[in-house]
Amino acid sequence: MRANFIFSEVWIGLRRNLTMTIAVVITVAVSMALLGVGLMINSQVGLMNGYWADKVEVSVFLCKKGTAMPACNGKAISPAQTKALQEHIKNTPGVKGVLFEDETAAYENFKQSFSSNKALVDATKVEDLPQSFRISLQDPDNYQPVIDAMKGQPGVAQVMDQKQLISPFFNLLNTLAIAALSVAIVLVLAAALLIGNTVRLSAFNRRRETGIMRLVGASNLYIQLPFVMEGVIAGLVGGVFAAVILILAKVFLFDEVVTFFGTGLGWNDLAQTITLTMIIGVVICILASFVTLRRYLRV
Repeated sequence: MRANFIFSEVWIGLRRNLTMTIAVVITVAVSMALLGVGLMINSQVGLMNGYWADKVEVSVFLCKKGTAMPACNGKAISPAQTKALQEHIKNTPGVKGVLFEDETAAYENFKQSFSSNKALVDATKVEDLPQSFRISLQDPDNYQPVIDAMKGQPGVAQVMDQKQLISPFFNLLNTLAIAALSVAIVLVLAAALLIGNTVRLSAFNRRRETGIMRLVGASNLYIQLPFVMEGVIAGLVGGVFAAVILILAKVFLFDEVVTFFGTGLGWNDLAQTITLTMIIGVVICILASFVTLRRYLRV
């Protein structure tokens, strides 16, 4: 098999169908990028779920004097009620541990959480924040019985579960991942059709050459290989562009997740995603080329 002849045929095919080749490259790049983003979102959600599994807490906010919460009637919780509530929490089934947070500790956590909003931090005073109990759970998914046990207790202003706050964000990420994967599948099919049309057009333009090759005894693989390589090259170039898009997505999107949610994708995760998407892109190009040639190339 003469490599020079095959590469020359590949170059001829790419040059003759330049517009179609560019369309294939763009379609493969966009579809593989969306597929990669969907995979990265799935990985990110898994990392965040694992990171927050042991950190999800139930916050029991205590009454302050003059508070507007109906359960408090404007009265602050007494030291005796605070002690009794703490014992009640410890004896509640499903509670793993309990930590008391006074106004000073609450203010320090508030400053850390809203450090980017200096105006809000400056306008907030220590006495503006309530005391609370931070309850860690044995099973973070089974938080409702603990919340029900805390509601209505003397001195309790409000009971809040952190999982209820972050669940909508997780649901949004899951929805985005499904949407990205769905669009990627549609674009992958479009890329396969474009590749098939490109190979078909290239085979039609070179039907005389392939006919001569057939007459002189060339094998089917030898005749088909240049067309398949055209699809592979388009797939590889599209995969490279997709890799660049995924790197930018990690740097400017996924790395920001670390700032707000404590964990993010590593470069190893990105490398695995890029490798997988490039392999999928090349395989699709090969399969689309072979299927098209079997149907349209008469050898």
